[in-house]
Amino acid sequence: MTAKSAAAAARATVYGYPRQGQGRELKKAIEGYWKGRVDADALRATATELRRTNWRQLAEAGIHEVPTGDFSYYDHVLDTSVMVGAIPERHRAAVEADALDGYFAMARGTQDAAPLEMTKWFDTNYHYLVPELGPDTVFTADSTQQVTALVQALALGLTARPVLVGPVTYLLLAKPAPGVAADFDPLTLLDRLLPVYAQVLADLRTAGAEWVQLDEPALVQDRTPAELNAAARAYRDLGGRTDRPKLLVASYFDRLGDALPVLAKAPVEGLALDFTEAAAANLDALAAVGGLPGKRLVAGVVNGRNIWANDLEKSLATLGTLLGLADRVDVAASCSLLHVPLDATAERDIEPQILRWLAFARQKTAEIVTLAKGLGGGTDTIAAELAANRADLASRAGSALTHDPAVRARTAAVTATDGRRSQPYPERAAAQRAHLRLPLLPTTTIGSFPQTTELRTARADLRAGRIDSAGYEERIRAEIGEVISFQEKTGLDVLVHGEAERNDMVQYFAEQLTGYLATQHGWVQSYGTRYVRPPILAGDISRPEAMTVRWTTYAQSLTAKPVKGMLTGPVTMLAWSFVRDDQPLADTARQVALALRDEVNDLEAAGTSVIQVDEPALRETLPLRACDHPEYLAWATEAFRLTTAGVRPDTQIHTHMCYAEFGDIVQAIDDLDADVISLEAARSHMQVARELAGHGYPREAGPGVYDIHSPRVPGADEAAALLRRGLEAIPAERLWVNPDCGLKTRAWPETRASLENLVTAARTVRTELSAS
Repeated sequence: MTAKSAAAAARATVYGYPRQGQGRELKKAIEGYWKGRVDADALRATATELRRTNWRQLAEAGIHEVPTGDFSYYDHVLDTSVMVGAIPERHRAAVEADALDGYFAMARGTQDAAPLEMTKWFDTNYHYLVPELGPDTVFTADSTQQVTALVQALALGLTARPVLVGPVTYLLLAKPAPGVAADFDPLTLLDRLLPVYAQVLADLRTAGAEWVQLDEPALVQDRTPAELNAAARAYRDLGGRTDRPKLLVASYFDRLGDALPVLAKAPVEGLALDFTEAAAANLDALAAVGGLPGKRLVAGVVNGRNIWANDLEKSLATLGTLLGLADRVDVAASCSLLHVPLDATAERDIEPQILRWLAFARQKTAEIVTLAKGLGGGTDTIAAELAANRADLASRAGSALTHDPAVRARTAAVTATDGRRSQPYPERAAAQRAHLRLPLLPTTTIGSFPQTTELRTARADLRAGRIDSAGYEERIRAEIGEVISFQEKTGLDVLVHGEAERNDMVQYFAEQLTGYLATQHGWVQSYGTRYVRPPILAGDISRPEAMTVRWTTYAQSLTAKPVKGMLTGPVTMLAWSFVRDDQPLADTARQVALALRDEVNDLEAAGTSVIQVDEPALRETLPLRACDHPEYLAWATEAFRLTTAGVRPDTQIHTHMCYAEFGDIVQAIDDLDADVISLEAARSHMQVARELAGHGYPREAGPGVYDIHSPRVPGADEAAALLRRGLEAIPAERLWVNPDCGLKTRAWPETRASLENLVTAARTVRTELSAS
């Protein structure tokens, strides 16, 4: 096909779409099902209608080929485990008794069976359920969910493409099941898994699929020759089968690298590549392999992970370069639109001109359609759209919001000394022990306590004008008093004020910093039914006034025990926002760090002796390629130290991280120079404690003994057993006892019982240590 005919054949598509619905109908239906207010038929009906709505919106916008199989009740990797029959033995009876309840049991756990481990989906803030596999795993095909969705889309008269997690990525994301040797490699199960995928592909072809997309984002990471050979074998096998649809192998989030020639040679009909941040590398690699003659190329030229309006002319130039490198070039976002909110036009509190800088899922589909039209018909067919886009981009570039000379001057004046504590850790530790007088194995929580219905109602009433600020603040004071009283009665050693006044650990601060925009309806799925509204980091950042001192000081006035000041760290403020793309991330991180440094210093001046600066996103934001790690970790750890280094030696700095793989950033954790770190460890059975010990981590640490992402209440014996395992790696004088994460999403009954058990466990192990 010539470049001209390839352009004329260009079509618009997406890899996935937000699942929740305009009013988060899916969240409400699922949580209603869990509470018994919604039955299974009603839940399924809601899901069916949401899928139909999504497909119709996409088709009406001009998307030529809609995705199916991207919709999920909880997580698409968990759906894949169901599809291939990889059900953990502890959940098998529940799944066989009721497939839907068993599915949720794998995700959330039950009182008798722990859930699957949860961690971040590559370098995003989306969480997936980690498959558990072993040498005895038997795979069986169950394509019911995938076929049902496809048939529903085809019945609407739509061209539909099922989207599946690819077999290589699925195995590379998996971990050895409990009881299986830690060095077991799930990729050794590939030959056992491929026939199951082949059966699913055959079922989808029978159901009417012309194309099926197999997502292989794991191939954009550094891969060994053995792993690349496995990918070649997988697609030689699947591509060589005759009873299948056409195969589109998709990669995203970064450059494909050494995997590109492997997939280019594979007997598949199409490849999908990321041409946003990885544009230059993927263009060069594609040219180096001689293009994709006879194949379909889906070009992800619209950023599927951020919310800024696309530079249409730049994307058209990229698409024009791709013409002639493939038999057909189609236009798409760089990844699933799952990672952005649904519709920017729902926002009423953002200035109309600034709103034109933004593109949520619906706006991105319009951009994709416009680009496909321009690629196929020439720029004259989209002249009006190009002119409007140029004006919007110029408006943003020239806005006073994006340039504050005072902020830039302060950032430029930062020196290396600003990021160093005044004394080394051993001297600080001695000063802190003398000042705080904590017991062995001190107990604490991560920060937040349950956000009750009453709190959410009070916040809604304040926004709606049904109560005034005085009435709202009285409710917050009462909640803080209850939280402090409970912690004292329970016997916790370092208390928190519970964060009753905070809507979200990033949004709360963003709303008080200059340079941020907040949305009212910009919901994005984090995991399961947990949705967040990431703020938009649009301009230069500064702190007009103190943000947390008032409520922390009030909480401290209610108790003689230390109350932690709670802040969100600079890297997480970036990672869990939609960050500006018009300057280096390192520059933005320094701006945020300086604003937070002012808050840390004000907390200390107000008498706060323990200050926690959470950085759960430090690992999540790690670039996917190892060669890019040093530059990122240098500015990320510098930003944390810049935030925290201005305090006295006897002020104890904590940090917290959760739900990520920490083994490959232990040196960076060390480089933060925090006095205490708390980390998720319950689901991973204290793996992180062993990783810290292996590194020789010299400071205090609290690997979690209570998995807060499950409603189950761990017994005191269970928590004590985890604590003893932690002691195998971390000396008692440096070990803290805490949950995995904040308690915001938990209910009070389970929170009370779990924390009481946690304190009991700590006391039990203290007694054992004193007797030994």
